[in-house]
Amino acid sequence: MPIRGKNYKNAVAGLDRRAMHDLSDALENLLKAKFAKFDESVDVAVRLGVDPRHADQMVRSSVILPNGTGKTARVLVFAKGEKEKEALAAGADYAGSDELIAKIKDGWLDFDKTIATPDMMGEVGKIGRILGPRNLMPNAKLGTVTFDVDRVVNEIKKGKVDFRVDKAGVVHAVMGKSSFGVEKLTENVLAFIDKLIQLKPATSKGVYLRAISLSCTMGPGFKVDPLQVRSLIKTA
Repeated sequence: MPIRGKNYKNAVAGLDRRAMHDLSDALENLLKAKFAKFDESVDVAVRLGVDPRHADQMVRSSVILPNGTGKTARVLVFAKGEKEKEALAAGADYAGSDELIAKIKDGWLDFDKTIATPDMMGEVGKIGRILGPRNLMPNAKLGTVTFDVDRVVNEIKKGKVDFRVDKAGVVHAVMGKSSFGVEKLTENVLAFIDKLIQLKPATSKGVYLRAISLSCTMGPGFKVDPLQVRSLIKTA
């Protein structure tokens, strides 16, 4: 059993964490239980009725959260010529080609997201062993291998979140900061779950949204009623 500190125990005192909550109640309880002195991130975990071992049940995509994540991502774009200039004009933190690849080979990794134009992927592939394990490799399925760098840079800066179901059939994603409050966090969670519903594989049988849990960085998790979340999305 994990050893919980005094602050954690005080925060959860009187809160029923085993109960199934409506989304707004779960967020209210989560924010009440917050005790860290910094602005904690709020995360969602969704267990899906899929078997990720089958390629046709792999759920992977991205979504732009209405209120962002509370953090501005540092974006690197692998591009040459006019596309390099376009990336920098759109707000990319870094843009270039061979010189950036050389820096990364030397251990530089001061960025959060990458984009690459298709003509650069041959060179970018040479550092795939560095970028891949860190989820930093540009990916066509996520829209980060493209000549439309202006649009994608702007999407990432606005709060685009990439996600992928893990081996246990669970998708994890950040929904914002605790300072957002219930209303903004609710909008972000609904946008995220709505995207997951749209991505339901045709081969997925039975219940698709099996469980939803919300938590903040240091605090406890709270169960959310998937049926109630679905009803909110349908009436939105």
